[in-house]
Order: sequence, then C-alpha cells, then structure tokens
Amino acid sequence: MRKNIRTAFNPRQYMLSEDYEIFYYSDAEFRSVGMHSHDYYEFYLYEEGSVTMDIEDTSYPLRTGDLVLVPPGSEHRARVLSSEKPYRRFVFWISVPYCEMLTKDSPDCTWLIRHTETEKTYIYHFSETDFHSVQAKMVRILEEISSRRFGRDTYLRIAVNDLLLDLSRRVYETLNTGYTDSERDTFSALLAYIDQHLSDDLRLEQLAAKFFLSKFYIAHTFKDRLGLSVHRYIQKKRLDAVRNAVMNGESVSDACREYGFTDYSVFYRAFRKEYGMSPSEYRTIASRSE
Repeated sequence: MRKNIRTAFNPRQYMLSEDYEIFYYSDAEFRSVGMHSHDYYEFYLYEEGSVTMDIEDTSYPLRTGDLVLVPPGSEHRARVLSSEKPYRRFVFWISVPYCEMLTKDSPDCTWLIRHTETEKTYIYHFSETDFHSVQAKMVRILEEISSRRFGRDTYLRIAVNDLLLDLSRRVYETLNTGYTDSERDTFSALLAYIDQHLSDDLRLEQLAAKFFLSKFYIAHTFKDRLGLSVHRYIQKKRLDAVRNAVMNGESVSDACREYGFTDYSVFYRAFRKEYGMSPSEYRTIASRSE
C-alpha cells in the first residue's frame, strides 16, 4: 500500500467533518478500543491481521476481503487476537445528514446502509477481485484528499458517492444473482483452476476446451460476474502471486517465470500499472511498514 495514504492511528471516536472521513491504518501494535458506538456510519474494509469484530452481542472473526458496516448507535469494537501480522484496514465514516441528503438525491447509493439497518447484517465478504476494486476506489479518495488539484472538492464528492454506490451494487448483486447452482459451481471451478494453474497456458481457448464450454460463454460470465475480461483477471492473479513471492524473498525473475510471465518487459509494465511502482520499490516500501 502506498505510504503517503497511511494514517497514524488516533483513538478519536467522533467526526471532525460534517460529511465524511476516511483513513488507512497499518498497525504493528494495536491496543483494542473498548465497546463503543457512534452517531455516524462506520465502514471497515479489512485487509490483514488477526482480528475479531464484536458488534452488539455477536463476535465476527474477520478475513481479508470483509466489509464491516456499523450503523449509528450499534455497540462494537475490534479485538486484535495476535500481533504476528500488522492490522491493516480502511476506515470510512459518513455522517447521518450526508446519508439522508444522498438518499433523497440518489437512493441507490445508500441501499447497503438501509439493508444493514433493516436486516441487522453487518459483515459482507468480497471476492479477491471485488476487494481489490473497492480498495482502489478508497485509495483514490485518500490520494485526492492529500492533493491540491483543481476541482478537488467536486472530485471527492463524486468519488465518495461512487464508492457508496459501488458497495451497494456489489452486495446487492451478490444477494440477488440470477445464476443457478450449476452455473455458480462451474464458475467457482473455473476460478479454482486458474488459481492452481497460473504457470500454465490459460488462454480462453484452453479454458473452453478444459471445461467443455463455449469461450464466448466464459468471456461473458467473467465480464458479468467480475466486471473483468478473462485475460485481465488472470493477469491480476499472476501479478498478486508474483508480488507475494517477491515479498517472501524470491527473485523477481524467478517469480515471473513461475507464475506464467514469459516476457519480463510485459510483466514490468503491468506491475507498475497495477501497483504504481516497480517490484523492487514495492518490496522496499512494504518491508519498511512491517
């Protein structure tokens, strides 16, 4: 994660802004805050750590990709169970008046908030691809907040509303899919196969032959379910695998070959585009945050 968006943890549990605040925290040592509630909505996008979220009378062990939404007045706390890994998360606060204004203008943007309050469902899990998409939107907001670019305030309003709509859309479509059990099983099998064969030939034609499916069906399903082409999804998975291998001490060139990149220049350009820096720069910055 880019260093310039990181925030030193502040135990403050009230808003300074009238509309919204957003933070990215990465804590090697974290002292849990006691049970408390807010007069605003609190979103957590959980990235890493060993954490259980207590909300009212229920405890929820968190895993990477979890979105937590805590409405105003709901007692909650995050409990860190182990400090072996840093506790990394995005925290997004949004005021009740801002939500009410947005509901009047664009009710779709606040669908998830209304659903959470009605159903008392506080935890939503995103797939790895969805998680990275939401993460990118939050990073974009944090980077814009720290900038002095023309139109900053207008851009932020659009970006915040886009984030809320995106969260609502992803959860709504997860809960209201029109796919049969058989279609879901086939898609899960495709994703699992890709995860386990990143070094293999994963062209669309090869996947179609392996699963006895039309390549057009596979392409349409990926675009419909993930918003990504098959090629883009596989590239992201390979980039993530190389990044993790490099972070664990493997050489960049060896990791490239291991996870299916046959052309280093293609890999290098894709990595810089995905993470905003070279593999060596990423390793250096990430190791400093540990």
